Amino acid sequence: MIDLHVHTNISDNFLSASEVIRLAKEKGITHLAITDHDTTKGLTEAITLGQEIGVEIVPGIEISAYDYQRNKRAHILGLFIEPGHPSLDLLCTSLVQNRNQASYEMVNKVIAAGYDISWEDVRKYEGGTGVYKQHIMHALLDKGYCESIYCNLYKKLFRRGGSSEAQGIAYIQLDYIDAQEAIGAVREAGGIAVLAHPGQLGNFEAIDEWVELGLEGIEVFHPSHTEEDRQMSKYYAQKHNLIMTGGSDFHGFYAEKPVELGCLDLAQDCINELLARKRRIQDKNIR
Repeated sequence: MIDLHVHTNISDNFLSASEVIRLAKEKGITHLAITDHDTTKGLTEAITLGQEIGVEIVPGIEISAYDYQRNKRAHILGLFIEPGHPSLDLLCTSLVQNRNQASYEMVNKVIAAGYDISWEDVRKYEGGTGVYKQHIMHALLDKGYCESIYCNLYKKLFRRGGSSEAQGIAYIQLDYIDAQEAIGAVREAGGIAVLAHPGQLGNFEAIDEWVELGLEGIEVFHPSHTEEDRQMSKYYAQKHNLIMTGGSDFHGFYAEKPVELGCLDLAQDCINELLARKRRIQDKNIR
C-alpha cells in the first residue's frame, strides 16, 4: 500500500514522524510521502528511520498557496523534492513566520474572549515550525472548553467567513504563497508539482494554466473528494498527461474526520511514473 500525502507534528499532526512511520509499517505501507505544510524540516531523519524499518519515505512538502487570479486557496504538493532546497526555504520561510505571528495574535483574541489559556499552553504542542489553530484548540480541549478539535467552538473562533456566515471572533487571514511560484519552487527543488485535493478547494479551472507552468500531477484520491471530484480530476489527468496521485492527508488526532493511513487506489506504477518524470525533469535541467 502507498500513501502520498501525510503530515507529522512538524506541522499540524499530533503524531511525530517516528510514530507516523511506525504506524505505516504496521499497516503494510511500502511508500509514504511526508508532506508537512511549508517546510522540509525533519525529512532527512524520516528517510533514515524509514530505511531502518522498511518504509520508503518519499520526501515531500505541501505548500499553502493561493490562486490570486481566481481568489481561491490552492495547495501544491511537492513529491521527491530535495529536503532543505533553498528555493523552498526561501519561498516558505516568511509564510511560516507569518503563520506563527498570526497564531500568537489569535491566542490573544481567544484570551480576550474570556477563555483561560496561555501562549505557553498552546506552544507545548507545536513540533518545530510554529503554532497552528489545531494547537490552540488542543489547549482549549485540555481546559474543558470542548470535546474535540473540530467542533462548534472551532467554528465560533476560526471560521473563515463568507457571504452566508460571519467570520470567527479570533480568525486572522494569512497572506499565502502564489500558486504559480509554489509550482516553480517545487520544480527547482527537483520535485514533482502535484495539485492537492482540487475538488476540496475548487481549483479545476486553473489546471490548464498551471500545466504550462510545470504542474505534473493531480491528487485524484483524497478523503474529501466526491465521485464527481475524482472523475473531474481523472479528466484533467488524461487531458494533460498528469500523474494521478492520492493519499490520506493524515493528521492523526487533529483530523477533521477520522482517516486511516494508506491509499488503496494507488499501486507501484504511480511511484515508477513519479520517478520517471523526475528523471526527465532532471535531464532537462542538465541540458
